[in-house]
Amino acid sequence: MYATGILNIVLWSVQGFLALLFLFAGVPKLLGRGLEQWVGFAELPRAEVVFIGLMEVVGAAALVLPMAIGILRWLTPLAALGLAIIVLMATGFHLRGNEYINAIETALWASISVVVAVGRWDLVATRASVPAWGLVGALAVLVPAAIINVIILLKRPVTSAVKRPAKSMAA
Repeated sequence: MYATGILNIVLWSVQGFLALLFLFAGVPKLLGRGLEQWVGFAELPRAEVVFIGLMEVVGAAALVLPMAIGILRWLTPLAALGLAIIVLMATGFHLRGNEYINAIETALWASISVVVAVGRWDLVATRASVPAWGLVGALAVLVPAAIINVIILLKRPVTSAVKRPAKSMAA
């Protein structure tokens, strides 16, 4: 019982953090502001960008609300899996743009989402099949790795993906 209590506290903490992450990632896509900082969005139709942003915002809410209010609790692990899929697709964009550190970052977020999905599914289900210490251990490795990766990304100089026309020599 003690391990399950610790797991529940760890999962709530990580769920809240992931919900904020996806909320802050989804809202700019809905509003159409700040998209130049992300690779690949200039190539996508606006409707697709809005759809991705909407799914991130809805997923962020579904990471927390069903478990918090006790209604349709099975939606929380499904939301975590859905967000993991979205982030894995973002990994593909980063790989295509030769942004390998960003690809590692998104893969880490996807891994964290999967661990939350497994942990919440086990707490929702009547029988637990994954030991609590295994999930807490996985999150203890993945979350710091993702945070370190974000710190590395923030310290790296930003290069603009927007191509500017070359200046004319005549004039």
